[in-house]
Amino acid sequence: MDRVILIKYGELSTKKGNRNYFINTLYNNVKKKLASYDVKINKDRARMYITFKNEELDSIKAVIDKIFGIHMYHIAYIVASEEESIKEKVLEILKEKEFSTFKVETKRSDKNFKIHSGDMNNILGGLILKNIAGVKVDVHNPEVLVKVEIRENNTFIYLNSYEGSGGYPVGSQPKGMLMLSGGIDSPVAAYLAMKRGVVIEAVYFEAIPHTSLEARNKVIELTRKLCAYTDKINLHVVNFTPIQEAIYKYCRGDYCITIMRRMMYRIMEMITKKHGGYVIINGESIGQVASQTLTSMNVINAVTNIPVIRPVACLDKLEIIDIARKIDTFDISILPYEDCCTVFVPKHPVINPRMDVVLKEEEKFAYEKMLEEAVESIDTFTITSANQEFSDLL
Repeated sequence: MDRVILIKYGELSTKKGNRNYFINTLYNNVKKKLASYDVKINKDRARMYITFKNEELDSIKAVIDKIFGIHMYHIAYIVASEEESIKEKVLEILKEKEFSTFKVETKRSDKNFKIHSGDMNNILGGLILKNIAGVKVDVHNPEVLVKVEIRENNTFIYLNSYEGSGGYPVGSQPKGMLMLSGGIDSPVAAYLAMKRGVVIEAVYFEAIPHTSLEARNKVIELTRKLCAYTDKINLHVVNFTPIQEAIYKYCRGDYCITIMRRMMYRIMEMITKKHGGYVIINGESIGQVASQTLTSMNVINAVTNIPVIRPVACLDKLEIIDIARKIDTFDISILPYEDCCTVFVPKHPVINPRMDVVLKEEEKFAYEKMLEEAVESIDTFTITSANQEFSDLL
């Protein structure tokens, strides 16, 4: 074993009494995501170590980049914690590189190692200057930073640093139910919620024939993209057609969006309780559309006592789009297939709805039984990042 992937926990290291819980959750997530690779994974309270086959490294790195809970990782060489072994490996590594400036940083975790960190920096620096022509030390902006971590049994040497996704490992928080449309915002909200450790199940409201099967396919593909950050996501598809048609038949046109969102929240509460969720999550951004003004949010939110988390609430559209591009959902989200939130948008939706008007409008049709029927007839699909035939999910 010559090299390992050396994972640093970052924020998890601040968890004190709960630290082992977070580290074990991360370990299990890494193990699941790398199950198809020839790896061996070990962990302690400070680091996680993954041995790998060289030919699989690039593919493994692509997976690790999307695992929440990892602050940073390195491809590190392993040698015995002996002065001569460390010196030999440092020279071997650097002789294969072209550079003109360097810096050495040693961290001596094993205090029984006889050479102090500063002295080891000087020893290794002198060795490099003596054996590699044309190079010099630059402590401020070196082309090559040689990091040496001396531990009790092994020493790790690396030149590279790869930024992880940060946050908490998925599963360190319980379940949240996501209102997933085919738009840009809700997949970003899901990504940000998972980054805080929340397990996601998604709920999609469709109104066939007013929406199309292509719109469902779009949501399935968005869900699949999100699975890159977890192992699987259950997608619950709600037949919203009867409710939506009743709203537009019996209620004031300018209040239809407000009432439609209230019906969705009622259904979300029922689904959340049924599936053991703790919060409702959506992609609402303050002021972006009529139903997302603070007045509208207040009126719409009044139908549920379950907490509603809005991860993108204070981001502007360009910030949301930047994240959507980063997580590779943007191009799918802009495909021209309308969902039930956009297909019936009135010309002038109310932006400051009044509660008394909403309650009066909702009395015009018997929605309680319709909500129960919608929840009872839900189709649920388990989506993974692996390829699936769309025909199996329709």
